[in-house]
Amino acid sequence: MFGDLLKTLLDPAPTRLPEPDARLALAALLVRVARSDGDYAEVEIARIDKVLARQYGIGPFEAAKLRRDAEELESQAPDTVRFTRAIKDAVAYEDRQSVMEQLWEVVLADGARDDEEDSLLRMVANFLGVNDRDSALARQRVERRL
Repeated sequence: MFGDLLKTLLDPAPTRLPEPDARLALAALLVRVARSDGDYAEVEIARIDKVLARQYGIGPFEAAKLRRDAEELESQAPDTVRFTRAIKDAVAYEDRQSVMEQLWEVVLADGARDDEEDSLLRMVANFLGVNDRDSALARQRVERRL
């Protein structure tokens, strides 16, 4: 089902992802971050659905379907380096700051920051080309909203 997208993600010189694939890749990254602490909680799943619905202007059923597809892709996806690189290539810097907010929103959904999640978000921010300051500001904005 995801063969072409996975092939693109594994390519040493990936091309820019078309919009549907970029959506799916971002959703899969949200899933990867939520799963990173070994506890893929219902509150995180609900937050992913909410983030996807808001980000793409879709209804709850479409958001849930996108998340389910993303769960499958995430389980088959390459290492986080190549996975995130494809998103970086598909998304402008300003939008990547928004991606960091979305990732922090998922991490903070369960009310606890875990060392594995923090470590993964530092790594993802670096791979996305988002500096530590902008990532920290994204986290602070999410904390104020929540």
